[in-house]
Amino acid sequence: MKDSQQRALSAAFTAASPRLSPPPTPARSLLIHGGVLLLWLGLFSMAFMVGGVWSWSVGVAYIAYDTVLLLFVAWATLPILRPARRPAAELRPATLGVIIASHNEAAVLPVTLAALLGQTDVPDQIVIADDGSSDGTAALLTTRYGFTEPAPGELSAASPLHPALYWLRLPHAGKARALNAAMLCVRTETVLTVDGDTLLDPHAIAAVRRAFSAEPELVAATGVITPVCSRTLSGRCLQWFQTYEYIRNFLSRYAWMRLNGLLLISGAFAAFRLDAVRAVGGFDPDCLVEDYELIHRLHRHAEAHQLPWRVRVLGDAQAHTDAPSSVPAFLRQRRRWFGGFLQTQYWYRAMVGDRRYGWLGTAMLPVKAIDTLQPLYGLAAFALLLVYLVRGQLGILAPVAGVIGAKIALDLLFHLWSVHLYRRWIGQASGASMVQAFLAALIEPFTFQILRHTGAALGWWMFLTGRGTWGRQSRAGLLAREGD
Repeated sequence: MKDSQQRALSAAFTAASPRLSPPPTPARSLLIHGGVLLLWLGLFSMAFMVGGVWSWSVGVAYIAYDTVLLLFVAWATLPILRPARRPAAELRPATLGVIIASHNEAAVLPVTLAALLGQTDVPDQIVIADDGSSDGTAALLTTRYGFTEPAPGELSAASPLHPALYWLRLPHAGKARALNAAMLCVRTETVLTVDGDTLLDPHAIAAVRRAFSAEPELVAATGVITPVCSRTLSGRCLQWFQTYEYIRNFLSRYAWMRLNGLLLISGAFAAFRLDAVRAVGGFDPDCLVEDYELIHRLHRHAEAHQLPWRVRVLGDAQAHTDAPSSVPAFLRQRRRWFGGFLQTQYWYRAMVGDRRYGWLGTAMLPVKAIDTLQPLYGLAAFALLLVYLVRGQLGILAPVAGVIGAKIALDLLFHLWSVHLYRRWIGQASGASMVQAFLAALIEPFTFQILRHTGAALGWWMFLTGRGTWGRQSRAGLLAREGD
């Protein structure tokens, strides 16, 4: 940012939240959210009023809800078996830049940069958005990449070793402000945001560029990400569980994409049409999950201006990202994710149930309303199950065991099917075996799901207290992968 005019533009773009003041909560949103809570209260109270399997009504409802979603995803992902042919017409390639959001990432930044510079389709511009790093980032960039250190708030000259590479040095103000400032420096039509701990596969940029070149209505897209953890025992266990979780989640995104109801993209690997992001005011620095919130705003803007904007997940754009390798790190991550989800659901509550948004308003957002209390349903079901076990209440446990057994059998079928579909979708082996999928279906409901719900419960505390930061995280997984 070389002159006062650009400085003023940057300040305007990054200082204030781009959100509009939320309108009064519509009655339909109150009914949907309130109904979810009242239903839980009614189902939980049945544990003290009736006998048999209906004493565990909160667990039956939890299982029924999850089953409906599994069946929806299984149906909506069937087109993966019949992939559409790409058009043979020559298309003008969209220009594409990359922003690397980096805060104290000196240990893994060379890995991320090597993956970007080694792409089969090298980006037109790469900007390292250095969000006030206090580790060895400056020394790394000056010694290894030949930069002359710029003043705070200034964009460097291009690296003498890599002409597409730039360094934007910023005072520490959070990821959203760093991304907004970097977007003012990018001169391309599309921009890909990558975390400093994300390793792109060699063909990822080509896939993203191809998607935005072929579809002018595409304004946001996410690639498919595989989690990588450390080689410790806890890291291996968490990577195992998270691998299957990511497979199911990305297939779910594909399913909602088909209904134009996709809300969740991965900020660690997300692409945007730059004009669209600027039109809605950039990333919101007040949100814990700025990438998720931005998609809500893009959908709202598209509806208000009758624009045919689309959000997609791209199976042929793939990356690996560092994932939590210990239980405390995992709980911190899920606490922030769920707290940000609640924050965004509250801000955009007026969209819930609104027919103007199509399936997004009438299906996806009501599902998200249920998800706000899904941890409460899951933890209550598990706690009641423990009480019945301790008390030896066989009259309740026997039918409950039948329900749980049927759900495990269904989960097993879905796990196996999802691994098969996922491999077809991404066009390569996923690293997930069928035997391990079988074991995950048996073990996950009583281990990893409880851990996820615990992290989400902590997210409720973060949301209600308003506490949350972009804090430092361990990057042992990505470094271990590169060391192999």
